[in-house]
Amino acid sequence: MFNGIGTTEVIIVAIFVLVFFGAKRIPELAKGLGQGLKEFRQASKDIKKEIEEGSKDIKDAMDHEEKETTK
Repeated sequence: MFNGIGTTEVIIVAIFVLVFFGAKRIPELAKGLGQGLKEFRQASKDIKKEIEEGSKDIKDAMDHEEKETTK
């Protein structure tokens, strides 16, 4: 049903942005959007790293417990 954004939709959105925000504010908006995406990506990496470290800790604890029960 939806095959992505077409050229017509992009043009309509661009015209809307120009009319609503004005040409002078577009660079500010783009800069803010870029900074937001950068922060989001960094936060995603941090969360992924914490999850991986947590799962490693759980695995280590399970391995240690298994060694203790086999003694």
